[in-house]
Amino acid sequence: MTDTTWARLLQLLSLLQTRREWTGPELSERLGVSGRTVRRDVERLRDLGYPVHATLGSIGGYRLEAGTAMPPLLLDDDEAVAIAVGLRGATGGAVEGIEETSVRALAKLEQVLPERLRRRVSALNAATVPIDGAPAGPTVDPRTLTVLAAAARDHERVRFSYRDKDDSSSRRQADPHSLVPAGRRWYLVAFDVERAGWRTFRTDRIEAPQPTGVRFPPRELPAEDAAAFVRKGRARGSTVRAVLLVHASAERLADSFRVSGTELEPVDEHTCIVRTAPESLEWTALRIAFLELDFEVKEPPELAGRLRDLGRRLVRAAG
Repeated sequence: MTDTTWARLLQLLSLLQTRREWTGPELSERLGVSGRTVRRDVERLRDLGYPVHATLGSIGGYRLEAGTAMPPLLLDDDEAVAIAVGLRGATGGAVEGIEETSVRALAKLEQVLPERLRRRVSALNAATVPIDGAPAGPTVDPRTLTVLAAAARDHERVRFSYRDKDDSSSRRQADPHSLVPAGRRWYLVAFDVERAGWRTFRTDRIEAPQPTGVRFPPRELPAEDAAAFVRKGRARGSTVRAVLLVHASAERLADSFRVSGTELEPVDEHTCIVRTAPESLEWTALRIAFLELDFEVKEPPELAGRLRDLGRRLVRAAG
């Protein structure tokens, strides 16, 4: 094949990886070639091991499906860097059994990264300092995340078993909207079909999710976005809330403490109140300690106690 043909094949593969399905005329227009050339290039991709499925009809369509083996992926520079950084983070993440797998995948990726991209990844790693000893949490089966993510992308209803906080199980049918990571936990935002309302599900409590093949039209989420919906749900369900008076503007705190505007109440241009529902008071204490801002604990008393204990340990460590 000529260099032009190879370049066109790579462009075709890139298009097929970015969308679920393309019609023949759309690909012809994007590639600037005839429909016959598109069909010939699709056959070349199949010969290389890419499972490209063609749909029949007057227009016809093509989509890249799962095959029996993993063909090479085509990534641009930013995508390659994002995956490398994400894999490094996953080595200590909350997804069950993913640490060792992430290390192996990262080693393969970094082996083929161009030098310019390897420098970018190294710079990000050098500038990132994780906090050891952060509180452990439940782990999630990675298959659960991938099934739910695909269903949310394709607007496909799912069926699963769900264990509530009392460990009682129920069968659910839901229309997934988004997956939201928060700390060491993952949440599914979805419309519960049988209960006819929006719900937040902890993914570590979801068991055996299965797509049903039923498509649903996208619904409008009753919140600014999925993250805001999860924050509101966690705040309502939390029995412990941290209330702090912080000597900084609400804008500065929102940027440094990574909280939403709904959790902040400006007092004046130099002071604000933050109300948050932490899963762990110890983790909240650690986050606040690194802000280098003056603050006062209003409630709960347990958080003040955590900070006193932390302060004593730091003083002893400093000699």
